[in-house]
Amino acid sequence: MNKTKHILSKGQSIDDKYKVAFFLKKGSYAETYRVKDQEGKTKLLKLFAYSKLHRTQFDENGDVLEIQVLKNIKHPNLVKYCDSGELLLDGQKYAYAILDFISGETLADKLKREQTINPYEAKDTISGVLNGLNYLHSLQNPIIHNDITNLNVMLDLSGKVAIPRIIDFGYARFLSQSNKDFLKEGLNPFYQANEAFNKVFSFQSDVFSVGALYYHLLEGLPPWFVEISKYKADSIKLEDAVIEERKKPLKFSSVTDQQTQNIISKALQPNAENRFKSVKDFIKAINGEMEVQQLSSPQDVSKPKLKEIKKGKGFSAIAGLDELKNEMRRSVIDVLQNPEKAKRYGAKLPNGMVLYGPPGCGKTFFAKHFAEEVGFNFILSTPSKLKSRYVNATQENIAQMFDDAEKNAPTIIFIDEINELLPNRDSDSHEMAKSAVNEMLAQMDRTGEKGIFIIGATNYPDMIDPAMLRSGRLEKKFYLPPPDLKLRKALFEMSLNVRKLVLDFGIDYDRLSALTENYVSSDIESIVNEATSIAMADDSKITMNLLEKVIKSYKPFPKDELSKYQSIKAKMEGLSENNYDRPRIGFKNK
Repeated sequence: MNKTKHILSKGQSIDDKYKVAFFLKKGSYAETYRVKDQEGKTKLLKLFAYSKLHRTQFDENGDVLEIQVLKNIKHPNLVKYCDSGELLLDGQKYAYAILDFISGETLADKLKREQTINPYEAKDTISGVLNGLNYLHSLQNPIIHNDITNLNVMLDLSGKVAIPRIIDFGYARFLSQSNKDFLKEGLNPFYQANEAFNKVFSFQSDVFSVGALYYHLLEGLPPWFVEISKYKADSIKLEDAVIEERKKPLKFSSVTDQQTQNIISKALQPNAENRFKSVKDFIKAINGEMEVQQLSSPQDVSKPKLKEIKKGKGFSAIAGLDELKNEMRRSVIDVLQNPEKAKRYGAKLPNGMVLYGPPGCGKTFFAKHFAEEVGFNFILSTPSKLKSRYVNATQENIAQMFDDAEKNAPTIIFIDEINELLPNRDSDSHEMAKSAVNEMLAQMDRTGEKGIFIIGATNYPDMIDPAMLRSGRLEKKFYLPPPDLKLRKALFEMSLNVRKLVLDFGIDYDRLSALTENYVSSDIESIVNEATSIAMADDSKITMNLLEKVIKSYKPFPKDELSKYQSIKAKMEGLSENNYDRPRIGFKNK
């Protein structure tokens, strides 16, 4: 019997820094080896064959995307990147990544041996995975993993306590990347969220995958498991079968704790908006800091729900953004809350607005508290909720959303990541995407007169079809930049003041604000949360020194990226004057 030929051989030197010890495994585009570095320490080498990589596995600079993702991460619950480079072997080009060797086993191996994992061990394992994901989602340029499964989580058994580590980033994407060209072949459908079948990925997609893993660890099988042997030749039919199975209630046989059932059920909601809003909320639920109520069956919560927002803190919960808040009061809230006065003056509710800017600057946060400020009906939606693989289904979903909004007017519709739903029709977008834009244009005709106001949030307003940004559609555009010095101080004060019992004396808020120039709002929240976690683990106070140390571990929003957003802002201001293609002529504003 002929042995399979591997690209590298035992003892082969890699860039005079590593020696191949032996071959481990082979994939469709990469091989993995155990190697020794110059100090004799064991490492893992992943070798990528350029000729076998799909075009979507490269970034915009032509570098291997997986390696670029690995370079950006450093966390105890993630595999550790050490080095990378390129090789030319027999006229073929390869890239390689060197990773820390993990002494242990994958969760798949453990499940083969034990069938299920006890609840305490499963909880610790899931907590570690969530901590790793929380780090990825909180990065300056957030990363969505897309492939959390029992195969891609390894238990590091080198110490006294097993530490779960996420080990494979072959399907990971930066949040800033388009999902349009995502290559999803090879993903496990039982761990994929419904929207992921349509190549729509988000933080909630990772939440679903962790929920599936949690269920698998406790029950011994993935949730809504179907026999896959008869679907092997047709992945579409398999996905359809999985989606159909998910219309049934989730069944538990081994899990008897009601709160654990509720937590898993919430993470596995087919509708992304009914899941945990973030892995942080998932963590809070597992730690007992958040109670999760028993949920309805999946088929009862599969479409956007209209709900009345009760008066909450509203705009008082938002530090800064006074210009935007005043504009919203003048042009929207006053018209909604004083219809008779608006009628006398002939004032009309504008059709909609776009909130845009860098990730983490509070677009969704603002929309939530805007709804509280108004106190009327509110529909929260996303592209994953509205888009469908079936012909005409996306248009029907959009039409139904507007029909529900009109029946219960006045209604605010908030659509997150709206550029994914309404891409520029002049681009190479799919015909179904173009149909969605056409349907949205038709539905937005005189929505203000019907008592409907649309808010779209996006990091990429320049990718939205220009027709959606003209007068009478999403006509108002507001840029949410990283917080300035004053706002950063207010954010630190707001976040730390709720921790007064464990807060040390002498916190210098002005210095904290000065140290975080170009940090976004979510960075400041993450910094405070990280400092809190460290202080809690050490049973100590949250000190100024600790906060400064944590700040150093976070990077500000890159200046070149900010420049891009400033350019987008300038373009959007031009669009608001209907100068879509013409260069601006005249005197420069000062």
